[in-house]
Amino acid sequence: MNSSIQSSWDARSATSAVSFRRRVVRDFVLNKYLYLMILPVLAYYIIFHYFPVYGAIIAFKNYTPMKGILGSDWVGFAHFQSFFSSYYFWRILKNTVIISLYSLCFEFPMPVMLALLLNEVKNKTFKKAAQSITYMPYFISMIVICGMIKDFTNSGGLINTLVMQLFGTDGQAFLQKPEMFRAIYVLSEIWQRIGWESIIYLAALTGIDQEQYEAARIDGASRLQQMWCITLPGIIPVIVIMFILRVGNLLNVGFEKIILLYNPVIYETADVISSFVYRKGLLEFNWSYSTAVGLFNSLINLVLLVAANRLSRKVTESSLW
Repeated sequence: MNSSIQSSWDARSATSAVSFRRRVVRDFVLNKYLYLMILPVLAYYIIFHYFPVYGAIIAFKNYTPMKGILGSDWVGFAHFQSFFSSYYFWRILKNTVIISLYSLCFEFPMPVMLALLLNEVKNKTFKKAAQSITYMPYFISMIVICGMIKDFTNSGGLINTLVMQLFGTDGQAFLQKPEMFRAIYVLSEIWQRIGWESIIYLAALTGIDQEQYEAARIDGASRLQQMWCITLPGIIPVIVIMFILRVGNLLNVGFEKIILLYNPVIYETADVISSFVYRKGLLEFNWSYSTAVGLFNSLINLVLLVAANRLSRKVTESSLW
């Protein structure tokens, strides 16, 4: 009896496997051009995101190019211990967390607010002009952006001159003041990314049922009440997903802008994990140590991503997985 049941189960499994393979082959034949379009994206992620993971092993070795990754001496957690006990550990961790939290608190809500405001604009010409103006900074080269910031905030720059006339300050370049760097960084990020990041929220707004607005207007709801009770709840799932992704990258402060803007005078508040990894790995050729620091950063981000996703699933029922 048991042998017949097992034979029947094996036969069904084999039939199901054959059927699945046939469906896969048929799908590939019917959508071959779509799969061809996916190949460059897959190749990009495999080559530049998954294959380099193999090199993370040098965080546990004393890597030298002459010996290679496998031939280098194994040192275990020595680089991690050296980093945790170094003078720079708490400084760069504190700077990274503070700048990331500033960005999360001030930069993240701005695209949502811009999308809500643009959604209320009825003049199409003005709306398109506003969108184009806010999108534009995102397409400017990072080097150009940082050059503009330096010019505007130096001792004779436009912003510094205006501040001097309004508040009577000493006219010192803002990027020479450690206490000013975080504000400059976050404000420039808002200016550069607010328009581009609002696109996804504007797209989400198009999916809201317009009959809800008609019913609200019949009930006498004002435009502000409609925004608060219909528009905002309609895009909450998208906001939650974007928030989870942002938390998952909380410690990944973009090193390009940091490196282009900071200088030794403001290391106290400007030096972050990514810039520290850049200096140790590419300038001082301490590859194993910098890899250990970068791996620590990635692990913390992974923990934050999983925690934020789990919390979101419990509180809002919206999550990445």
